[in-house]
Amino acid sequence: MKIMLTGGRGMLGRTLTSVLKTSHEVLVTDYPEADITDYFSISKAISCCRPDVVIHCAAKTQVDLCETEVVSAYNLNAYGAANVARACFEHSVKLIAISTDYVFSGENPGHAWREDDIATGGNTVYGQSKFLGEKMIMGLCPDALICRLAWLYGAGGPSFVHSILKLADGSRPQLKVVNDQIGNPTSCLAVAKHMRILIEHPELKGICHLTCEGEASWYDFAREICRINGVNQDIVPCSTAEFPRPAPRPAFSCLDNALLREHDLPPMPHWKKALENFFIRGFVW
Repeated sequence: MKIMLTGGRGMLGRTLTSVLKTSHEVLVTDYPEADITDYFSISKAISCCRPDVVIHCAAKTQVDLCETEVVSAYNLNAYGAANVARACFEHSVKLIAISTDYVFSGENPGHAWREDDIATGGNTVYGQSKFLGEKMIMGLCPDALICRLAWLYGAGGPSFVHSILKLADGSRPQLKVVNDQIGNPTSCLAVAKHMRILIEHPELKGICHLTCEGEASWYDFAREICRINGVNQDIVPCSTAEFPRPAPRPAFSCLDNALLREHDLPPMPHWKKALENFFIRGFVW
């Protein structure tokens, strides 16, 4: 099978390439050779590559930067996604698009957010632009599959994992980490392995949550990163209010991978197991 990646040189794209190329032909595209903000550019790239599947990873993911670079955020995350969806539909190519937990409000609904729970775009430009992108994708390419990810880390970063390992270098007596935001730490490697399964099921469409199982706070996540690596760093829990950011972070963004269960597909690994595997495989840097 021939698979084309947009944003193929990003963190997720690099891991997808590494995993998928062992069994498929992978065509890596990125800006400027495939500009998703230009319909004719992305349509030409798909027409020339003639892929069976497009995995759309390209996006503006710097959450805080999106708050000030609003036009760029919408051009990439919403209208760029629409261009990819329109091109895939017109060229009869299966589309798998990457989205985010930020499309939800961030409040705790009493359960992990399911695919059929109502998304609003949340309280950030990033979440709102990605949510508009989801709606545009489904309107222009009804057979598309949208995979929502969260708390992603992967080889080369940038990610929370890399930040913690740099900060826990012994130069500070304590490291404060937020303990009142709960989510699903998710490995790019785990996502890529499941993507091999999803592309073998072209009948799947709509929304699919694809995060590692189990929930954690950033504090829990940081402690586990240090534990696995034998790093002796004093990590202290703190509140979100102590570290205000331009874009408000969701207090609760755990996702329920219900679609995988409904279709009897293998579950995602638990986040602790996936994190251990990430370091064992030597994919950090």
